[in-house]
Amino acid sequence: MSDSDLNAETSFPTLNPSERILLGPGPSGVAPRVLEAMAKPTLGHLDPEYLAMMDNLREMLRQVFRTRNPLTLAVSGTGSAGMEACVANLIEPGDAMLVCVSGVFGTRMRDVAERCGAEVRAIEVLWGETIQAEQVAAALAAHPETKVVGIVHAETSTGAHQPLEEISRLVHEAGALLLVDAVTSLGGVDVRVDDWQIDACYSGTQKCLSCPPGLSPVTFSPRAWEKIESRSSKVQSWYLDMTMIGRYWSNERTYHHTAPINMSYGLYEALRIVLEEGLDARIERHRHHHEMLKAGLEAMGLTYIPERSLTTLNAVRVPEGVDDARVRSRLLAEYGIEIGAGLGPFKGQAWRVGLMGHSSSRRNIALFLAALENLLVDEGLSFDRGAAQAAASAAATKS
Repeated sequence: MSDSDLNAETSFPTLNPSERILLGPGPSGVAPRVLEAMAKPTLGHLDPEYLAMMDNLREMLRQVFRTRNPLTLAVSGTGSAGMEACVANLIEPGDAMLVCVSGVFGTRMRDVAERCGAEVRAIEVLWGETIQAEQVAAALAAHPETKVVGIVHAETSTGAHQPLEEISRLVHEAGALLLVDAVTSLGGVDVRVDDWQIDACYSGTQKCLSCPPGLSPVTFSPRAWEKIESRSSKVQSWYLDMTMIGRYWSNERTYHHTAPINMSYGLYEALRIVLEEGLDARIERHRHHHEMLKAGLEAMGLTYIPERSLTTLNAVRVPEGVDDARVRSRLLAEYGIEIGAGLGPFKGQAWRVGLMGHSSSRRNIALFLAALENLLVDEGLSFDRGAAQAAASAAATKS
């Protein structure tokens, strides 16, 4: 490239993103209040006003996680950064870790653990299934040296909802720590860190919390913190080392890295919205809308893949003879509605429909069902027109 090319004036188009109805696996729709908060004046990361906001942010996160853990904060990065932060801080090279794999994100946790030097054993089930307590008990009996057990509460790739209480009991009886992925459940499905004795838990801002992607809420129990403090080796990741990040978020305020100031504003306002609605009411809203959507889809002959479905992420089988990609493409181009494709063995076989946070509404359900009905008729399916809307309305009355 010549100097004249480097110095040439170039015109770029004005940024003007289209408005979408986000009903995929994430991100979810963002409330105007959150976007407005993110446009507020940027402060320094050690400004007294920002530090006071951080304290309130930590307390709101504790309430949403339903915990009193002192080490509760928002990691700079998306949910995968939260996963890596939890694994990297709890695992030292040579530690035995048991990872429960039932989809993409259990697979990812296993990969992260291996990169941190863990001796990883996995419990694997077919995609769409959940891990049974007996499987965990057998694996722990076979590997009593296990230090950490990792499991995905809400498997975004399959829409499966994983029960945790009995597994938690087994993990702690074996003297191990329990690490939970709550990326697609926190703020939409019940997550009880203290009651279920979860030792480390991470989530993401862009799912049920309805904030743009960019931060990962995490929380560590006193048992987990004891493990971190007693490490014989440094945490593999400098950027995600909780012994340093924790000092910035605590009263010490020791500088670690420049926090994403305006992103923190967004999460702050998103958490305010969650707590104004009330956690129990919010969880019930997600359940109610899931039942409406499920009734509408079933009225068109569609079936769910997981036996135990999340209320926040609906994994639906693509009907025989229907072009998965064409339907999704037309939904986006003609109706402005985004849904997710199937991953891994579900590629071309599943639609992943998210009803999370701000996106979980009767209006969105009605729009999606009407649009999908039109497209499935074009794909050659036969069913009573209007049946989906009628079934969703009936479910709304019942539930």
